[in-house]
Amino acid sequence: MKIFQPKLISSMKGYTAKQLVSDLVAGVIVAIIALPLSIALAIASGVSPEQGLYTAIVAGLVIALLGGSRVNISGPTAAFATIVAGIVATNGIGGLVIATLMAGVILILMGVLRFGSLIKYIPHTITTGFTSGIALTIIIGQIKDFLGLDFGGKAPVETMEKLESVIHSITTINWWALLVGGVGLLILIVWPKISKKIPGSLIAVVAGTALVKLCNLPVNTIGDLYTISSSLPPFSLPSFDFGAMAELLPSAFTIAILAAIESLLSCVVSDGMIKDKHNSNTELIAQGAGNICSALFGGIPATGAIARTAANVKNGGRTPIAGIVHALVLLLILVLLMPYAAWIPMPIIAAILFMVAYNMCEWRQFVKICRTAPLSDILVLVITFVLTVVFDLVVAIAVGLILAVVLFMKNMGDVTYIRAWNDDEYLASHDNSRLKDIPDCTAVFEIEGPMFFASADKFADLPIKDDVKVMILRMRDVPMLDATATRNLFAILGVCRERNITLLISHANEQPLKVMKRAGFVDAVGEEQFLDNIDVALERAEQIVSAARINM
Repeated sequence: MKIFQPKLISSMKGYTAKQLVSDLVAGVIVAIIALPLSIALAIASGVSPEQGLYTAIVAGLVIALLGGSRVNISGPTAAFATIVAGIVATNGIGGLVIATLMAGVILILMGVLRFGSLIKYIPHTITTGFTSGIALTIIIGQIKDFLGLDFGGKAPVETMEKLESVIHSITTINWWALLVGGVGLLILIVWPKISKKIPGSLIAVVAGTALVKLCNLPVNTIGDLYTISSSLPPFSLPSFDFGAMAELLPSAFTIAILAAIESLLSCVVSDGMIKDKHNSNTELIAQGAGNICSALFGGIPATGAIARTAANVKNGGRTPIAGIVHALVLLLILVLLMPYAAWIPMPIIAAILFMVAYNMCEWRQFVKICRTAPLSDILVLVITFVLTVVFDLVVAIAVGLILAVVLFMKNMGDVTYIRAWNDDEYLASHDNSRLKDIPDCTAVFEIEGPMFFASADKFADLPIKDDVKVMILRMRDVPMLDATATRNLFAILGVCRERNITLLISHANEQPLKVMKRAGFVDAVGEEQFLDNIDVALERAEQIVSAARINM
């Protein structure tokens, strides 16, 4: 499969007027869904409302043109909210632009280097942990607006600081704000049962706005807190500073990893819905280009949005034309209707984000892992979740990955063992009728599991009896071998030479054999001592022992 092969090109073969109509309808519906979400996610990210639309327009258009999926819809998502808010609070909008640009470059490099398939190696426990953590941080961050609390001029950035401010200011609750937010939340919960075509978020926005305006309720609106602009996405180049770039590099990697995971997950979900197969490397390159363009045109990080993509498919979208239409419709809304966004009540925005957080939190999966998974997986899940909430995504993903790798190596080390064929444990675990006859003065050791540094100590000191003349290492169940284990094999060979013991290797698999050849172990032992199976090895051992007796 080619590295870069946009689906737009292949989708145009045999394209019909009927499909064009379906794509147009799907694009318009997805744009209506994306409108309140883009504004809400921009506010949750600590930037102005129109920047959410800039992202959906610019990134959505570029990724639809270049992407490796026929139906993926891209734009701002909740996964980025906390990390973007942290960057903006610490480094300002200029820092966010630099981080997003670097993330775009990283994504393109990931695609060019064919890293699309490597994303699957990130454990599900880590993605579930930080996704649930992000959901909780969004909920905590929106309590203030949902309840209309007064923080007394404070603008906390960290999640724990926001929670502390909520607790200290709970007596300042605005009951009208709670009423408006409650109405919006009720609509968001109930409306999908009434209609699937019109998004509940749009109904909640209209109803909440009408309620506040007609009743003249003392509730904050977007216009009270932000200056709304209906201008086209402005192009601007940031001033690059190597010190700032170095400081923001971890955040850029986090944005890139999140974008890659979420966009490819969205592609996998949509593949199942339309019976197609996406090009993961093309999608990564497109996501990189989309994020670069988003940053240059005043947007924030973007990635594939699973909910919007699913809505696109369910409404008939089957080609990237639907994604292009979605971006163009949002552009028209930005130019013509954006000033009216100032009327939207903040409790409605909070209610929308509560629903976004609930839909992304995967709490059922979280509980299932805690009930059924091994302790090591539960540990990774909980620590990633806690670090996401208490610290940030950069720390959570880094620590989660390190912990997952360490625990994986420990588990692999635990399932690797070496057994002597004549020990009591081995005899008890095997049917005696199936055991081979072992020649006199011969020791057979069977190794099971990967031989690597975490398990190498298990075969560093083998119990060899004084009368042993031949040692057989049976490696049928050894799938891999590393440098540390190879070093220990040389140590075993050294002991055998000191005691005048002939070492035989039985059934070495392809990867271990290749490593042993490169390390010179095969030459040191002698290629003729590497035998195809245990039967041949036992025959060779009997020949060697018999020859030794004759020579005596």
